[in-house]
Amino acid sequence: MGTQLTVAVDAFPIEGRFVIARGAKTQAVVVTATLRAGGAVGRGECVPYARYGESPDSVVAAMERARVHIEAGADRAALQGLLPAGAARNALDCAMWDLEAKTRGVAAHRGAGLAALAPLTTAFTLSVGTPEEMRAAAARAAHRPLLKIKLAGEGDAERLLAVRAGAPRATLIVDANEAWREENLLVNIEACARVGVALIEQPLPAGADEILGRIERRVKICADESAHDRAGLAALRGRYDAVNIKLDKTGGLTEALAMAHEARELGFAIMAGCMVGTSLGMAPAVLIGQSAAYVDLDGPLLLARDREPGLRYEGSTLHPPEAELWG
Repeated sequence: MGTQLTVAVDAFPIEGRFVIARGAKTQAVVVTATLRAGGAVGRGECVPYARYGESPDSVVAAMERARVHIEAGADRAALQGLLPAGAARNALDCAMWDLEAKTRGVAAHRGAGLAALAPLTTAFTLSVGTPEEMRAAAARAAHRPLLKIKLAGEGDAERLLAVRAGAPRATLIVDANEAWREENLLVNIEACARVGVALIEQPLPAGADEILGRIERRVKICADESAHDRAGLAALRGRYDAVNIKLDKTGGLTEALAMAHEARELGFAIMAGCMVGTSLGMAPAVLIGQSAAYVDLDGPLLLARDREPGLRYEGSTLHPPEAELWG
Protein backbone atom coordinates (compact mmCIF):
# COMPACT_ATOMS: atom_id res chain seq x y z
CA MET A 1 0.00 0.00 0.00
CA GLY A 2 1.25 3.51 -0.83
CA THR A 3 0.96 6.74 1.09
CA GLN A 4 -2.30 7.56 2.85
CA LEU A 5 -3.31 11.15 3.65
CA THR A 6 -5.61 12.13 6.51
CA VAL A 7 -6.69 15.75 7.03
CA ALA A 8 -8.21 17.07 10.26
CA VAL A 9 -9.32 20.46 11.59
CA ASP A 10 -8.75 21.11 15.30
CA ALA A 11 -9.25 24.05 17.65
CA PHE A 12 -7.04 24.82 20.64
CA PRO A 13 -8.18 27.43 23.19
CA ILE A 14 -6.04 30.52 23.67
CA GLU A 15 -5.22 31.63 27.20
CA GLY A 16 -7.38 34.74 27.49
CA ARG A 17 -7.56 36.57 24.14
CA PHE A 18 -4.97 37.20 21.45
CA VAL A 19 -5.43 40.73 20.12
CA ILE A 20 -3.65 42.36 17.18
CA ALA A 21 -4.39 45.40 15.04
CA ARG A 22 -6.88 43.55 12.84
CA GLY A 23 -8.88 41.79 15.54
CA ALA A 24 -9.04 39.35 18.44
CA LYS A 25 -9.45 35.60 18.75
CA THR A 26 -9.92 33.12 21.55
CA GLN A 27 -8.88 29.91 19.81
CA ALA A 28 -6.27 28.70 17.35
CA VAL A 29 -7.85 26.76 14.51
CA VAL A 30 -5.31 24.50 12.84
CA VAL A 31 -5.37 21.98 10.01
CA THR A 32 -3.28 18.85 10.44
CA ALA A 33 -2.03 16.63 7.62
CA THR A 34 -1.07 13.07 8.53
CA LEU A 35 0.78 10.83 6.08
CA ARG A 36 1.10 7.08 6.58
CA ALA A 37 3.41 4.87 4.55
CA GLY A 38 5.03 1.52 5.32
CA GLY A 39 4.13 1.68 8.99
CA ALA A 40 5.60 5.16 9.48
CA VAL A 41 3.56 8.29 10.27
CA GLY A 42 4.44 11.89 9.45
CA ARG A 43 2.50 14.97 10.58
CA GLY A 44 2.39 18.64 9.71
CA GLU A 45 0.28 21.53 10.96
CA CYS A 46 -0.82 24.81 9.41
CA VAL A 47 -2.86 27.81 10.51
CA PRO A 48 -5.21 29.21 7.83
CA TYR A 49 -4.97 33.01 7.84
CA ALA A 50 -7.82 35.21 6.65
CA ARG A 51 -5.37 38.03 5.80
CA TYR A 52 -4.20 35.83 2.92
CA GLY A 53 -7.68 34.70 1.88
CA GLU A 54 -7.44 31.37 3.71
CA SER A 55 -9.98 29.53 5.84
CA PRO A 56 -9.99 26.02 7.29
CA ASP A 57 -12.39 24.97 4.53
CA SER A 58 -10.25 26.43 1.73
CA VAL A 59 -7.10 24.83 3.13
CA VAL A 60 -8.75 21.42 3.45
CA ALA A 61 -10.07 21.75 -0.11
CA ALA A 62 -6.57 22.55 -1.40
CA MET A 63 -5.16 19.48 0.34
CA GLU A 64 -7.92 17.34 -1.11
CA ARG A 65 -7.08 18.58 -4.61
CA ALA A 66 -3.51 17.43 -4.06
CA ARG A 67 -4.51 14.10 -2.50
CA VAL A 68 -4.32 11.98 -5.66
CA HIS A 69 -0.78 13.16 -6.37
CA ILE A 70 0.41 12.72 -2.79
CA GLU A 71 -1.04 9.25 -2.43
CA ALA A 72 0.53 8.37 -5.79
CA GLY A 73 3.95 9.19 -4.33
CA ALA A 74 4.58 12.91 -4.98
CA ASP A 75 7.62 14.08 -3.02
CA ARG A 76 8.49 17.46 -1.54
CA ALA A 77 9.95 18.72 -4.81
CA ALA A 78 6.76 17.81 -6.67
CA LEU A 79 4.62 19.38 -3.95
CA GLN A 80 6.15 22.80 -4.63
CA GLY A 81 4.48 22.75 -8.04
CA LEU A 82 1.21 21.20 -6.90
CA LEU A 83 0.20 23.96 -4.49
CA PRO A 84 1.12 27.63 -4.11
CA ALA A 85 2.92 28.97 -1.07
CA GLY A 86 0.52 29.06 1.85
CA ALA A 87 -0.93 27.11 4.73
CA ALA A 88 -2.09 24.01 2.84
CA ARG A 89 1.30 23.35 1.31
CA ASN A 90 2.95 24.00 4.67
CA ALA A 91 1.12 21.21 6.47
CA LEU A 92 1.78 18.74 3.67
CA ASP A 93 5.43 19.71 3.26
CA CYS A 94 6.14 19.41 6.98
CA ALA A 95 4.31 16.07 7.10
CA MET A 96 6.57 14.89 4.28
CA TRP A 97 9.68 15.98 6.19
CA ASP A 98 8.44 14.13 9.26
CA LEU A 99 7.56 11.01 7.28
CA GLU A 100 10.98 11.00 5.60
CA ALA A 101 12.68 11.26 8.99
CA LYS A 102 10.62 8.43 10.45
CA THR A 103 11.04 6.20 7.36
CA ARG A 104 14.79 6.70 6.99
CA GLY A 105 15.68 6.92 10.64
CA VAL A 106 17.49 10.19 9.96
CA ALA A 107 16.41 13.32 11.87
CA ALA A 108 14.90 16.10 9.79
CA HIS A 109 17.58 18.57 10.80
CA ARG A 110 20.22 16.20 9.42
CA GLY A 111 18.28 15.98 6.18
CA ALA A 112 18.29 19.78 6.10
CA GLY A 113 22.07 19.85 6.44
CA LEU A 114 22.20 20.99 10.06
CA ALA A 115 24.67 19.25 12.32
CA ALA A 116 22.64 19.74 15.50
CA LEU A 117 19.77 21.76 16.92
CA ALA A 118 20.46 24.17 19.76
CA PRO A 119 17.90 25.55 22.21
CA LEU A 120 16.46 28.92 21.21
CA THR A 121 15.37 32.01 23.09
CA THR A 122 11.91 32.91 21.86
CA ALA A 123 10.04 36.17 22.09
CA PHE A 124 6.87 36.25 24.18
CA THR A 125 4.00 38.19 22.62
CA LEU A 126 1.90 40.84 24.37
CA SER A 127 -1.48 41.58 22.81
CA VAL A 128 -2.75 45.05 21.97
CA GLY A 129 -4.58 46.74 24.82
CA THR A 130 -4.80 49.98 26.69
CA PRO A 131 -1.51 51.35 28.02
CA GLU A 132 -2.54 50.26 31.51
CA GLU A 133 -3.36 46.73 30.36
CA MET A 134 -0.12 46.45 28.42
CA ARG A 135 1.97 47.76 31.31
CA ALA A 136 0.45 45.11 33.57
CA ALA A 137 1.05 42.39 30.96
CA ALA A 138 4.64 43.57 30.51
CA ALA A 139 5.22 43.50 34.26
CA ARG A 140 3.98 39.91 34.43
CA ALA A 141 6.38 38.97 31.62
CA ALA A 142 9.25 41.21 32.70
CA HIS A 143 11.41 38.20 33.60
CA ARG A 144 11.48 37.17 29.93
CA PRO A 145 14.48 38.46 27.94
CA LEU A 146 12.60 39.20 24.69
CA LEU A 147 9.08 40.63 24.39
CA LYS A 148 7.14 41.15 21.17
CA ILE A 149 4.63 43.98 21.46
CA LYS A 150 1.56 44.09 19.26
CA LEU A 151 0.63 47.66 18.28
CA ALA A 152 -2.37 49.17 16.52
CA GLY A 153 -1.55 52.68 15.26
CA GLU A 154 -3.38 55.34 17.26
CA GLY A 155 -1.97 55.58 20.78
CA ASP A 156 1.08 53.42 20.15
CA ALA A 157 3.52 55.90 21.71
CA GLU A 158 1.65 55.63 25.01
CA ARG A 159 1.56 51.83 24.75
CA LEU A 160 5.32 51.73 24.22
CA LEU A 161 6.05 53.91 27.24
CA ALA A 162 3.75 51.73 29.35
CA VAL A 163 5.39 48.49 28.23
CA ARG A 164 8.87 49.84 28.87
CA ALA A 165 7.81 50.92 32.35
CA GLY A 166 6.47 47.44 33.01
CA ALA A 167 9.51 45.61 31.63
CA PRO A 168 12.47 47.98 31.94
CA ARG A 169 15.17 45.41 31.15
CA ALA A 170 13.59 43.27 28.42
CA THR A 171 14.60 43.58 24.77
CA LEU A 172 11.56 44.79 22.84
CA ILE A 173 10.45 44.12 19.30
CA VAL A 174 7.18 45.54 18.03
CA ASP A 175 4.68 44.38 15.43
CA ALA A 176 2.26 46.89 13.95
CA ASN A 177 0.59 44.33 11.64
CA GLU A 178 0.34 46.96 8.85
CA ALA A 179 -1.52 49.42 11.12
CA TRP A 180 0.71 52.48 10.66
CA ARG A 181 0.45 54.96 7.80
CA GLU A 182 2.88 57.38 6.17
CA GLU A 183 1.56 60.29 8.22
CA ASN A 184 2.41 58.66 11.58
CA LEU A 185 5.34 56.49 10.50
CA LEU A 186 8.16 58.78 11.61
CA VAL A 187 6.61 59.72 14.93
CA ASN A 188 6.00 56.07 15.74
CA ILE A 189 9.54 55.09 14.77
CA GLU A 190 10.80 57.89 17.03
CA ALA A 191 8.64 56.57 19.88
CA CYS A 192 10.19 53.14 19.35
CA ALA A 193 13.68 54.60 19.37
CA ARG A 194 13.04 56.44 22.64
CA VAL A 195 12.23 53.24 24.52
CA GLY A 196 15.01 51.22 22.89
CA VAL A 197 13.00 48.98 20.57
CA ALA A 198 15.34 46.67 18.68
CA LEU A 199 13.12 45.84 15.67
CA ILE A 200 9.85 47.04 14.11
CA GLU A 201 7.85 44.42 12.23
CA GLN A 202 5.68 45.37 9.23
CA PRO A 203 4.75 48.96 10.13
CA LEU A 204 2.99 49.74 6.83
CA PRO A 205 0.58 47.79 4.63
CA ALA A 206 2.24 45.42 2.18
CA GLY A 207 2.29 47.16 -1.18
CA ALA A 208 2.31 50.60 0.44
CA ASP A 209 5.76 50.50 1.96
CA GLU A 210 7.84 52.36 -0.62
CA ILE A 211 8.54 55.20 1.83
CA LEU A 212 10.64 52.83 3.94
CA GLY A 213 13.32 53.10 1.27
CA ARG A 214 13.37 56.89 1.49
CA ILE A 215 13.63 57.51 5.21
CA GLU A 216 16.33 57.12 7.82
CA ARG A 217 15.41 53.91 9.63
CA ARG A 218 16.45 54.76 13.19
CA VAL A 219 15.14 51.34 14.24
CA LYS A 220 15.60 48.28 12.04
CA ILE A 221 12.50 47.28 10.07
CA CYS A 222 11.39 43.69 9.46
CA ALA A 223 9.09 42.56 6.62
CA ASP A 224 6.29 40.16 7.48
CA GLU A 225 3.22 40.56 5.27
CA SER A 226 5.53 41.98 2.60
CA ALA A 227 7.71 38.84 2.54
CA HIS A 228 6.27 35.45 1.66
CA ASP A 229 8.88 33.43 -0.23
CA ARG A 230 12.09 33.86 -2.22
CA ALA A 231 10.34 35.45 -5.20
CA GLY A 232 9.79 38.79 -3.50
CA LEU A 233 12.99 39.14 -1.52
CA ALA A 234 15.09 41.16 -3.94
CA ALA A 235 12.42 43.86 -4.21
CA LEU A 236 12.58 44.44 -0.45
CA ARG A 237 16.21 45.56 -0.42
CA GLY A 238 16.54 49.15 0.70
CA ARG A 239 13.18 49.09 2.49
CA TYR A 240 13.71 46.40 5.10
CA ASP A 241 16.59 45.21 7.23
CA ALA A 242 15.13 41.81 8.14
CA VAL A 243 12.47 39.35 6.98
CA ASN A 244 10.10 37.26 9.08
CA ILE A 245 10.09 33.70 7.74
CA LYS A 246 6.90 31.84 8.67
CA LEU A 247 6.22 28.38 7.34
CA ASP A 248 2.55 29.18 6.77
CA LYS A 249 3.63 31.93 4.37
CA THR A 250 6.42 30.07 2.60
CA GLY A 251 4.34 26.95 2.16
CA GLY A 252 6.52 24.72 4.30
CA LEU A 253 10.00 24.03 5.56
CA THR A 254 11.40 23.28 2.09
CA GLU A 255 10.84 26.81 0.81
CA ALA A 256 11.57 28.35 4.21
CA LEU A 257 15.08 26.88 4.24
CA ALA A 258 15.70 28.13 0.70
CA MET A 259 14.29 31.55 1.59
CA ALA A 260 16.51 31.79 4.66
CA HIS A 261 19.58 31.03 2.57
CA GLU A 262 18.71 33.63 -0.06
CA ALA A 263 17.78 36.22 2.57
CA ARG A 264 21.21 35.89 4.13
CA GLU A 265 22.83 36.20 0.69
CA LEU A 266 20.91 39.45 0.15
CA GLY A 267 21.99 40.85 3.50
CA PHE A 268 18.75 40.48 5.46
CA ALA A 269 18.64 39.44 9.08
CA ILE A 270 16.13 36.67 9.75
CA MET A 271 13.27 36.35 12.17
CA ALA A 272 11.81 32.86 12.63
CA GLY A 273 8.13 33.56 13.14
CA CYS A 274 4.84 31.75 13.55
CA MET A 275 1.10 32.01 13.62
CA VAL A 276 -0.67 31.08 16.86
CA GLY A 277 -0.56 27.30 16.69
CA THR A 278 0.55 24.23 18.60
CA SER A 279 3.94 22.64 19.15
CA LEU A 280 3.50 20.62 15.96
CA GLY A 281 3.42 23.85 13.95
CA MET A 282 6.44 25.31 15.78
CA ALA A 283 8.68 22.24 15.62
CA PRO A 284 9.82 22.54 11.95
CA ALA A 285 10.42 26.27 12.43
CA VAL A 286 13.04 25.45 15.06
CA LEU A 287 15.28 24.60 12.10
CA ILE A 288 14.84 28.15 10.73
CA GLY A 289 15.48 29.54 14.19
CA GLN A 290 18.99 28.09 14.22
CA SER A 291 20.23 30.89 11.95
CA ALA A 292 17.79 33.62 13.01
CA ALA A 293 18.68 36.87 14.72
CA TYR A 294 15.22 36.88 16.32
CA VAL A 295 13.02 33.90 17.19
CA ASP A 296 9.27 34.28 17.70
CA LEU A 297 7.99 30.75 18.22
CA ASP A 298 5.82 31.26 21.28
CA GLY A 299 2.55 29.92 19.85
CA PRO A 300 2.16 27.14 22.43
CA LEU A 301 2.88 29.58 25.28
CA LEU A 302 -0.23 31.51 24.27
CA LEU A 303 -2.50 28.46 24.39
CA ALA A 304 -4.54 27.16 27.30
CA ARG A 305 -3.91 23.65 25.97
CA ASP A 306 -1.19 22.34 23.63
CA ARG A 307 -0.73 19.02 21.87
CA GLU A 308 0.76 16.15 23.84
CA PRO A 309 3.60 15.55 23.60
CA GLY A 310 4.59 19.13 22.89
CA LEU A 311 7.73 21.19 22.76
CA ARG A 312 9.59 21.81 26.00
CA TYR A 313 9.78 25.44 27.08
CA GLU A 314 11.75 26.53 30.13
CA GLY A 315 10.75 30.14 30.54
CA SER A 316 11.61 31.61 27.13
CA THR A 317 14.06 28.83 26.26
CA LEU A 318 12.66 26.57 23.54
CA HIS A 319 14.22 23.12 23.30
CA PRO A 320 14.45 21.21 20.01
CA PRO A 321 11.57 18.83 19.27
CA GLU A 322 11.71 15.18 20.21
CA ALA A 323 11.13 12.69 17.41
CA GLU A 324 7.78 11.66 18.89
CA LEU A 325 6.44 15.14 18.14
CA TRP A 326 8.08 15.83 14.78
CA GLY A 327 11.22 15.23 12.75
